[in-house]
Amino acid sequence: METRVAIFKALADPARLDILEMLSPEIRCNCHLQDQMDLAPNLLSYHLKILREAGLIVGTKRGRWVDYALTSQAKDLLASALPEGLQ
Repeated sequence: METRVAIFKALADPARLDILEMLSPEIRCNCHLQDQMDLAPNLLSYHLKILREAGLIVGTKRGRWVDYALTSQAKDLLASALPEGLQ
């Protein structure tokens, strides 16, 4: 149940939904996410942290940048968060 709640909390913010949508087709650098979103850098970092902790995204350091992508289990995590009758 705790994992399900974390998933729904991660999805409960429009900025985090936007991030997931931007990452769904491809890997993106945090610099590109910053350019696309009207958020302060510290707020973007906070949203990325919530998504990472929920297991939906992963970041790979590249110098001073971080490349973000959906985790391989992101779709399964999202599906498993739904009540059984809705899966």
